[in-house]
Amino acid sequence: PTHEPIDPVRYIANRSSGKQGHAIAAAAAAAGAMVTLVSGPVNVPDPPGVKLIKVETARDMLAAVEQALPVDAAVFAAAVADWRTATNTAEKIKKTGKGTPELALVENPDILATVAQLKTRRPPLVIGFAAETEHVLEHAKKKRKAKGCDWIVANDVSPRTGVMGGDRNTAHLITAEAVESWPEMSKAEVAERLMLRAARHFAESEISV
Repeated sequence: PTHEPIDPVRYIANRSSGKQGHAIAAAAAAAGAMVTLVSGPVNVPDPPGVKLIKVETARDMLAAVEQALPVDAAVFAAAVADWRTATNTAEKIKKTGKGTPELALVENPDILATVAQLKTRRPPLVIGFAAETEHVLEHAKKKRKAKGCDWIVANDVSPRTGVMGGDRNTAHLITAEAVESWPEMSKAEVAERLMLRAARHFAESEISV
């Protein structure tokens, strides 16, 4: 996730654990790739064999991602907060008993779309993630086109699935050509399968990575 500060003790965030993103970084490193992992605040172990860059906010994450370019493949599995407060205070906001404070929100930068639509230094393979709670494939297909990424991995993160914070996932890999629906498996297995799929893509494209 990213944490978007409201004041020194409060922030806007989401329920992402970071397990899937860290598993992908670990799988890529195990397959022999040189990996830079840009991670928001999580409580999961750091993957071995990767260059780890820790960030807090969406703007920090975008800056770190841009700094890491150029790369052969970019995987955007982070659950970036869509909004942040227009301003945040230097001191804790106190309750006054006279009503609740109003928080003006502004949109955060769209990291996936920013990189996928680069004119120069765009990675040859850009993979996004779509965490949905309904109409999973429909929304994910639209997102892939809107963002401009090559592939998108869709999953159902509604509470009944236990995906957010859990160790298992049911993923659908959506490309321009097809939809591959994978059976439920561990997040580590999803990561390995995705990296094998990427390796096959590069082999078929005769691109050295």
